[in-house]
Amino acid sequence: MTQQSEALKLIATHLDENEYLKAIDIVMACSGHVIVCGMGKSGHVGKKISATLASTGTPSFFLHPAEAFHGDLGMITGDDVVLLISNSGETDEVLQLIPSLKVFGNRVIALTGNENSTMGKNADAVLKIMINKESCPNNLAPTTSTTVTIAIGDALAVALMKRRQFLPNDFAKFHPGGSLGRRLLTRVKDEMTSSNLPLVTSDTSMTDVLVTMNQSRLGVAIVHQQEKLLGIITDGDLRRAFAKSTDLSRVKAGEVMTSNPKVTYETSMLSDAEEVMHQHKVSSLIVLNDNDKVCGIIQIFNI
Repeated sequence: MTQQSEALKLIATHLDENEYLKAIDIVMACSGHVIVCGMGKSGHVGKKISATLASTGTPSFFLHPAEAFHGDLGMITGDDVVLLISNSGETDEVLQLIPSLKVFGNRVIALTGNENSTMGKNADAVLKIMINKESCPNNLAPTTSTTVTIAIGDALAVALMKRRQFLPNDFAKFHPGGSLGRRLLTRVKDEMTSSNLPLVTSDTSMTDVLVTMNQSRLGVAIVHQQEKLLGIITDGDLRRAFAKSTDLSRVKAGEVMTSNPKVTYETSMLSDAEEVMHQHKVSSLIVLNDNDKVCGIIQIFNI
């Protein structure tokens, strides 16, 4: 673990900025896909890098170099950039692709530990895998080198995200099935409670307010006048009311409510509403429609 962390520090302080910028420019100018190729452990790492690129705005897929040499070269077009991965830079199956890539006119980015290798010399940009030795006790199994390779791939993906100004909503479009995608693509109206709302008026007695709150099971009461919001009554407001009076039948909702509570709109993004709730440490937001009339309530309890 220490050896791998030291390798990451080494590459962070000694990377060739010009080569990284060159690689980024090559990808940004690409009108096709970034096709990632690697054999063995480099192939497994390559699949991860390709998946990260694809999910962050850079179209990409993994191509097995051995399969490519037996027909899958047809998946490559002249508009594609090819990212070749080999720590030694001399992996036969990967090198066999280079003559065909030259014929197709593809730009090549090499991810290798040897910029003077055959692969490095034939690349348009070289991202160097810098390690002193593998953490494998025999210095044979790809361990530290695979960690560094993934880090380089992540760095490339992040740099491309910044260059493309890839935002959270863009990320959500490629992750619609995940919790992040749900939050960033869902609007308040899709999640709010809109039926059996605990609506009361400012003249409603607090005993009736309690009945309304118990019936709705939302823990709050919404004070309104002709659907226009006046305030909200929460558990905290109730405790303060009990502390001041032993006869709540004489107390009206308007005397207890919190005026001008935080609100959101039904067309707002759910993520924005949740941000407001976290920022102000409230578990309930009243939802208004375009006419500023109460139409729902949204709640989260992990503030």
